[in-house]
Amino acid sequence: MKKILILGASSDIGVELTKIFLKNNWKVLAHYNSNSLNLKKIKNKKLKLFKLNFLNNIETIEKIIGFLKYEKVDSFINLTGHIDNNTFYNFSINQLVNTMKINTIIPYYIIQKIIKNMLKYKFGRILLTSSIGVKYGGGKTTFNYSLSKKANQFIPGEYKNWATKNVLINSLIIGVTNTKIHKKISKKNLNKRKKLIPIKRFASTIEISKYMFYLLSEENTFITGENLSISGGE
Repeated sequence: MKKILILGASSDIGVELTKIFLKNNWKVLAHYNSNSLNLKKIKNKKLKLFKLNFLNNIETIEKIIGFLKYEKVDSFINLTGHIDNNTFYNFSINQLVNTMKINTIIPYYIIQKIIKNMLKYKFGRILLTSSIGVKYGGGKTTFNYSLSKKANQFIPGEYKNWATKNVLINSLIIGVTNTKIHKKISKKNLNKRKKLIPIKRFASTIEISKYMFYLLSEENTFITGENLSISGGE
């Protein structure tokens, strides 16, 4: 039975992705920071939750990552999405470093620890995630977040060596999706945003999760080293 590690599994997309993998008989190691209500509603023996705030002291983080080093993780996805609502003109160094640490640095560090087992067992699927907003320079108050998501489009050149061992890595640029965050935006602004999308609607969390499942499972046999966009044509 294969196992996936999902960072940021408590997000709307993360919860749906967790359900899909469990339905397909995978074990799921699901990370969350604080909100785990929807994850805890999922009753399945193949689901294991662990809480970790990436801003904790480095000893705590190293302990968890040290544990993962010996776990046989078959697939990995980074769905962390820390937003601190800062503009380009008012962010501090600490705020930028913290956002990069949560959204990008620690996820890449985790990949460093689990990649050896993937290569050893000749199976691995890795998916980094970015946002369609990066294409437009991000929002007015999401400079740090957007910069970190742009960094997640970087795929290490080592992927060319990994591919021969059936370890595939891609970055997924996610379009506007019907999540709790977007439900807080006024209807007027939402309609204006939809007009930018050729398909003229937002994605559902389920359809985005299905694409993720494809890229992270055995179904993906030939896609690697790509920045893929699922954004309704934007």
